[in-house]
Amino acid sequence: MTPVTWIAVDWGSSNLRIWAMGSNGAVIERITSDQGMLGLTKDQYEPVLMAHIEPWLGDAPMPVIACGMVGSRQGWIEAPYETVPVRPASQVVTVQTCDPRIDVRVIAGLQQLEPADVMRGEETQIAGYLAQNPRYSGVLCLPGTHSKWVAIDSGKITSFQTVLTGELFDLLAEKSILRHSIGAWNEASFLQAITQSAQAPEALLTGLFGLRASQLLHGDDTGKARLSGMVIGTELGATKAFWQGKDTVIIGAGELARLYGAALSKLGATVNVEKVDTMTLSGLKTVYESVFK
Repeated sequence: MTPVTWIAVDWGSSNLRIWAMGSNGAVIERITSDQGMLGLTKDQYEPVLMAHIEPWLGDAPMPVIACGMVGSRQGWIEAPYETVPVRPASQVVTVQTCDPRIDVRVIAGLQQLEPADVMRGEETQIAGYLAQNPRYSGVLCLPGTHSKWVAIDSGKITSFQTVLTGELFDLLAEKSILRHSIGAWNEASFLQAITQSAQAPEALLTGLFGLRASQLLHGDDTGKARLSGMVIGTELGATKAFWQGKDTVIIGAGELARLYGAALSKLGATVNVEKVDTMTLSGLKTVYESVFK
């Protein structure tokens, strides 16, 4: 087996992802766990990590670079926010561990004072993209439960905005009266809702119940696509200052990244998509090389 040189960790609210890394930057082994921050107390982080990585350890301290909610106030150690404008993932905090075989550093999140906003984890993905595209100036979109829109200039994040689109969709689709009207997916209905909602984002609240009424009165079973298009379209309408007339890079994965790409393309934007895992690892590698090399 190729020796493990260092360990990359993405520790979020719900999930834990760990990569054993070789000296050439290749992934030797990957572990995924549901032991996220929300299910742990501070004294559980080290035992959980050690249970996963102990077979990779030797006598010398193993470098571990971690990002995400592990550095939040409720995490293993609080890594204070850096304030924009700033180069992302440029500060780390050292964790005092009980086991001398690991040397753990946690990447700091970012804050924007006005308008108030914060991020943890996404800064590492952004740092990974900038490591591969050092001259990039433009806009990054990181779709998710809490989507991020990020303005980049000369390698620094100058401003960003968080939108609770994914969380709002889940609440409406699972907890509201609209849960009875979700139905099947229809791409044309999704794109139509994107166009309408982006043009009139203020109409979201008055339009939502129409999904239920349309299903009851007309048997419309495209509620899921229309609801998704309404909330994403509202987000895009409210964030035009970030993306309109500019090239946009989406850092995401799976169907959600595809939907955002299709939505932005429908609205006339030029879009490129980068895989979130690739950018996360790139960012963690960049920090490892700056701290341990």
